[in-house]
Amino acid sequence: MRTIAVVNQKGGCGKTTVSINLASALADAGQTTLLVDMDPQSHCAVGLAVPEEQIEQSIYDVLISKSRNEPIKLSEILWQISDRLELAPASIDLSAFEQQMAGVADRESCLKDVLADLKNNYDYTIIDCPPAVGLLTFGALRAATEVIVPVETGYFALHGLSKQLETLSILCERCNQHVTVSVLASMYDTRTKMAREILAELRKHFADKMFKTIVNFNTKIKEAASLGQPINEYDPASRGQRDFRSLAEEIVGCHDKPQRHEFVNSLAGQLEAISATADELLQAANKPPIVRKDSQGEAVPAGSATGTKTEQSTGRLTAPHPAKPPHIATPQKPKLLDTDARLSDYYGVNQINDAVVFVTLYPRADTVHIAGDFNDWQPEKTPMQKVGDGGAWQTELKLPHGKYRYRLVVDGHWQQDPYNKWTELNPFGDFNSVLEVK
Repeated sequence: MRTIAVVNQKGGCGKTTVSINLASALADAGQTTLLVDMDPQSHCAVGLAVPEEQIEQSIYDVLISKSRNEPIKLSEILWQISDRLELAPASIDLSAFEQQMAGVADRESCLKDVLADLKNNYDYTIIDCPPAVGLLTFGALRAATEVIVPVETGYFALHGLSKQLETLSILCERCNQHVTVSVLASMYDTRTKMAREILAELRKHFADKMFKTIVNFNTKIKEAASLGQPINEYDPASRGQRDFRSLAEEIVGCHDKPQRHEFVNSLAGQLEAISATADELLQAANKPPIVRKDSQGEAVPAGSATGTKTEQSTGRLTAPHPAKPPHIATPQKPKLLDTDARLSDYYGVNQINDAVVFVTLYPRADTVHIAGDFNDWQPEKTPMQKVGDGGAWQTELKLPHGKYRYRLVVDGHWQQDPYNKWTELNPFGDFNSVLEVK
């Protein structure tokens, strides 16, 4: 049995989407497949239309049962999704797993031991991991023979990936686990120049360590998830289905190829190069426009024909500036940010005069809300307003001095603020974003 953990400590990169649709594609290709949800948010059950109220026992109950001397077999909690696909659902109880297992010997091997009992029952096990580095992810790595790191081809992809691979290297070293690590480009939008640039850099740095398959951004995949179906059931003719079928074929086809164990053990040199490339891309994005002059010394508008290269032709990225720390001294800047060009300077959270301004970028979102200490974690109290046509969202709050924790709720999905680097782990195994008003 090949056990594949889908891992990325960054939220919003499509781990659950990849896990569900890869598992379903493998099953559709004739492989008996088990999908294990190790994320307390239990999104695999939601994405496969398993009623939460009918889940009496989850993977949590199986994992802790041995320590309570009341062993529960994994087969007792499985849900039949299709002829060759079964789901071991998660529950919110998983967020307390680390505390419940404190002091228990070999607690990080619980999942590995559970799966070992069924190794002859399945061809593949896919593990959907939480977006956090903790005991749940560590246990998944102990059980895995392979790791897939889905990477959204977006703004912070390279920086996030270098940190993720560094973490994987450390975790695998600690558990003395040899795994094959492969990078999967996901949510790829070929229409954007940034996505094409990021994909080129990923291929440059990882070469054969990256899947040839690319999971393109596809609205049908989102629609399928909202209806509790994998894409191969919802729309077998869609581009999303073709992508996941290709990924499944690539995984099955590489069964006899040499394992790439050396990848996890030789990251040090690549990590520096990856981060350096990310810095170069960001610097290119932040360089001021090239002001060209005509023969009379007058400035020529960008894009005018003068026989020299325009900024667009140089291949520079047009991207937002990096996120700024939340505890910024009050700047003398305009309070209202009413254009996309000015918004690009403010992505994240900033204290401006007597207000805290939140600005984020979700071009495809229908709604964006904020939930935090300041509104009793009720997102409906703090909606963000869409500004312009570039996908920017903004709101401002007047908050007393102090430290606050918050999360964004994008089309109903809770996630940390991708433009705020200040975070802290919450009781559910996820990360809250943090701001400090001074």
